Amino acid sequence: MILDLFAGPGGWSRALHVLGQRDVGLEWDQWACKTRAAAGQTTIRTDVAMYPTWPLVGRTRGLIASPPCQAWSMAGKRLGLLDQPLVHAAVEDLAAGRDTRERILTACRDARSLLAAEPMRYLYALHVVGEPDWVVMEEVPDVLPLWKQYAAVLRRWGFSVWCGILNSADFGVPQTRRRAILLASRVRTAHPPAPTHARLAEPDLLFGPGRARWVSMADALGWGATDRPVPTVCAGGGPGGGPEPFPSGSRKSLSDARERGTWTPRPDGVVLQSRREGAGWAARHGTRENRGADGPAPTFTAEAHRWSWSLRSNNQTNATVRSVEEPAGTLFFGHRANECTWVAEPSAPSTEIADAVDAPAPIRITAREAGVLQTFPATYPWAGNKSQMFSQIGNAVPPLLAGHLLAPHLGVTLDADDFTLAA
Repeated sequence: MILDLFAGPGGWSRALHVLGQRDVGLEWDQWACKTRAAAGQTTIRTDVAMYPTWPLVGRTRGLIASPPCQAWSMAGKRLGLLDQPLVHAAVEDLAAGRDTRERILTACRDARSLLAAEPMRYLYALHVVGEPDWVVMEEVPDVLPLWKQYAAVLRRWGFSVWCGILNSADFGVPQTRRRAILLASRVRTAHPPAPTHARLAEPDLLFGPGRARWVSMADALGWGATDRPVPTVCAGGGPGGGPEPFPSGSRKSLSDARERGTWTPRPDGVVLQSRREGAGWAARHGTRENRGADGPAPTFTAEAHRWSWSLRSNNQTNATVRSVEEPAGTLFFGHRANECTWVAEPSAPSTEIADAVDAPAPIRITAREAGVLQTFPATYPWAGNKSQMFSQIGNAVPPLLAGHLLAPHLGVTLDADDFTLAA
């Protein structure tokens, strides 16, 4: 079997399915297990820290591990960094066959920190019988020193090992999600996959193919192919005199407007820039509330009816804001402050006076859209309420990145077209 520790909602499993393989996932979260069941993935609902290793010995050819990142992530309190020496000690002991987890856990500031040591418990038990053939592990960048400790142990056991930081956008994921990766193999030289994408497109060269431009959110979500659409708001009404596609306060999804035919290609020459929050529409022009009932309204001419849409990563003042023409930043959820929202600004504001049109209200990203930006199919069967779905999506490994990491170990060629983003 291929054993998937902390399997989550199925990022690795989805990649294996596309590559013609299956895994057995160990996962505790009930909603992630329900999602996996709906997706047809084999799952044992269990606490990875409590599950015995003996049923796996003699049956495991590959091991995947993505320990929970909450203790280490920048989206949380990052107590894992304070607990890191304790986690290193636990890994050292487990690699020698000494289980000191119970004693070490009492000293941890965040109990989840020690979960990053759990893969070594499984690896030690399997190593006794010469298993597994290969190992792939993934975590947030701050866990890289721990992966280097794992690498040293695995090399002593006869593995070829590589570990480092990879950017998901370099592999066709519409998201600049950076992750610490460990790749190890008993049967081949371990090295990272060759990037397929770059910030700017690169031409083919004599010694190899070039790289495509990073996949934008607009590309991934199907909001236009060569002409990337943005919502259009006409002063005094929508196209043909109809209602405005996004009246003030609207919470409709962007896809609703596209289906109603109110989307048009962005005007030539408009360049949408990546930026930090702080110089937005409300800051420059005010809102209806702080302008007062009698205050002047923002105005547009007939040449400035288009809104440029961006994804704001959370509710904090220093939130990353990315244009739909770019990959998203790292998606993380699980707290009200971490809600991702679509925000609009006029792409070409005018100083001339025209009919008043307020900027569309921020629109929360849908689970479907967030899943697609993680390279799950749009029809992926997320289980639970919105909060539970978003939590699963934020914690998942992008299947397309997982496919690039797994394909060499499986001896298969990855076809990125099999990971259809918007279908």
